[in-house]
Amino acid sequence: MRVGVVRLKLPALDRRARGTDFLESPTRALLNPPESTGMPFWSLNPYVGCEFACSYCYARYAHRYALDRAGDDDGIPAATAARLRALPQPWESFERVILVKRREDAVAALDRDLRRVQVRARAAPQTLAIGTATDPYQPAERRYGLTRLVLERLVRERALGIEIVTKSPLVQRDVSLLLALQQRHHVAVHISLISVDPMLVRRFERRSPLPRVRLRALQRLCAAGVNAGLICAPVLPGITDTATSLRALFRAAQRCGARHVHGHPLRVYAAVREPLLPVVDRYSPRLAARYRAVYRRGAHVPAPYRRALSRRLRRMAAEVRLPIYEPPTDPAARRDLQAQLQLWQPRA
Repeated sequence: MRVGVVRLKLPALDRRARGTDFLESPTRALLNPPESTGMPFWSLNPYVGCEFACSYCYARYAHRYALDRAGDDDGIPAATAARLRALPQPWESFERVILVKRREDAVAALDRDLRRVQVRARAAPQTLAIGTATDPYQPAERRYGLTRLVLERLVRERALGIEIVTKSPLVQRDVSLLLALQQRHHVAVHISLISVDPMLVRRFERRSPLPRVRLRALQRLCAAGVNAGLICAPVLPGITDTATSLRALFRAAQRCGARHVHGHPLRVYAAVREPLLPVVDRYSPRLAARYRAVYRRGAHVPAPYRRALSRRLRRMAAEVRLPIYEPPTDPAARRDLQAQLQLWQPRA
């Protein structure tokens, strides 16, 4: 063991019948500050690993790091370690072993972190993004409720931006809580969906909810008065970036009453290549060769493609008369949005 590396202890919590292990993970901090991620917001992920098993997910490296810190001797239960060694591909551990942050640790860490957030909020608006790496409403949330725990704590704060990204219809469980948060914060819920084609979705997301289920959740959130929209993320070059595909997706969102739509192109980090490229190979060997050539230069698509995609997204959004999502960054804009949301909320 390297000097200075603190080993984690990850006791077993449960094992799902289809082969997912749940381990309890200690935590000293819950919010990642902007300077640690390079993103202009605080990020929060109650779970490490995700049962939805999206082939393009870039968060696998963080999961691998947590397991490496625990080791397979006394940090991870022996039965789980044996199952990990038996996996056909090491990267499958991301969806087979879910780390659940210890509840009492999460409460204490969030209290500490929010004090730091509010200090900074005196100088400039602060945004918390929930679900940047793993889905906060994945199946584990039904039992462990960490996402709801976080939202209940945030009701006691004021004047923050709260962004939630999820593929799961379980977000509907928290409608009343989301409405309460909208009274005190700028809240935006983004239902993530790459296509309305269920077969295409199943190719790239082995166990995520089907498109119709997510769209129904979006419709119910919007009908209840929640500021909810659709995020097409990632847009897969050559697969889901056509005008036909994006138009169908945005029209479906518009029919559900979405408040906004937006999207961004695929990023292929090192941890993504192994799970994703074989899937693209099966879809189109010629396209897979192109992916390997383009993403060999780095994780991001070339700038000309990025600009062209942005123009296409805006054009498709304009066709269905939905705005591209832009988070309000000044307090006055946030107050205006909250006042507008009050008009959307149904009367008792």
